Amino acid sequence: MSMPFYVSPEQLMKDRADFARKGISRGRSLVAVQYADGVLFVTENPSQALHKVSEIYDRIAFAAVGRYNEFENLRIAGVRLADMRGYAYDRRDVTGRGLANAYAQTLGTIFSSGGEKPYEVEIFVAEIGDAAADDQVYRLTYEGRVADEHGYAVMGGDAETVTAYLQEHYSAGCSLEEALTVAVAALGHSASEDRVIPTSDLEVAVLDRTRTQPRKFARILPARLDTLLGDRGPGRHAAPIPEDGDPGTAASDPVTDAPDDPTDQVSGSVPPLEDPGSGEPPVAPPL
Repeated sequence: MSMPFYVSPEQLMKDRADFARKGISRGRSLVAVQYADGVLFVTENPSQALHKVSEIYDRIAFAAVGRYNEFENLRIAGVRLADMRGYAYDRRDVTGRGLANAYAQTLGTIFSSGGEKPYEVEIFVAEIGDAAADDQVYRLTYEGRVADEHGYAVMGGDAETVTAYLQEHYSAGCSLEEALTVAVAALGHSASEDRVIPTSDLEVAVLDRTRTQPRKFARILPARLDTLLGDRGPGRHAAPIPEDGDPGTAASDPVTDAPDDPTDQVSGSVPPLEDPGSGEPPVAPPL
C-alpha cells in the first residue's frame, strides 16, 4: 500500500491563496469612491448584460470582481438574506455590516474547505447614511477577511497602480463630477500610457442620499456620463476643489430623479417601498 502524498497546511493555504489572487488579477479593476452625496462605483465593463455593480437593499450596494458566476451567486444570496431579515424584523435591521459579516463567513468557509476550490472573487458592500460621516464601505477578500475602507478603494486588475493614482488626485468631499473624473482617469492610467476609456465601456452606479425615493441606488448611463465627464483630453484630472468661503465649495451634481430622464435608472421600475411622508418604515406582520 503506497503512502498518501503529504502537503503541509501552510503550503496548502498558500497555494489556494495564489490560485485565487491570479484569477482576480486577470480581470479589470473596480473603483469605489466616496463623494459629498454618497458612494460612486466605476469599472470598465463592455458587456451590457452582465453587471459588476448591483443593488442589494434600499441603501446598500454590492460590487465585485473575479468570476461572474461565483459573485453572482453571492449577490443573489445577499438579496435573499436582506429581504428575509427586512420582512421578519424591520427594514432598519438590514445593514451593510450584517451583510458583510455573512459574506465573510461564507467566503472563509469555502476558502478553508478542502472539498472545493476557493472563490476567485473580491467584494465591496457599501451602505450610505444620512450624512457623509455615516457612509460605510466594506471590502471582502477571497479568504473572508473584512476591511473597512475610507475615501476610496480599488480591487481587481492592476489595483496598485490605480490606487497610487487615486492617492495622488483624490480629494475628500468632492462632487459627483470630480469623483467620476478622477475615478475614470485612474482606471485608464498605467505605467506606460494613459488611455481614454469610452463611456460605452464604463459601468457606473451610485448610492446617492439626495434621491427622493427610499431606494438610493441608481445607474448612470453613457448619455449622462458624456455630460458629467465633458472634455477628457490628455492631462485632465478632477476639477480643483474651491477654497473655503467660495460659494462653489458645497456645490455638487446630484443624480436627478426626473421621470422623463432616460439616463435615470434604478435596478427596476417599481413603486416606492414605503411612504416617505410617514416618518416611520412599515413593520412586517408577526409570523
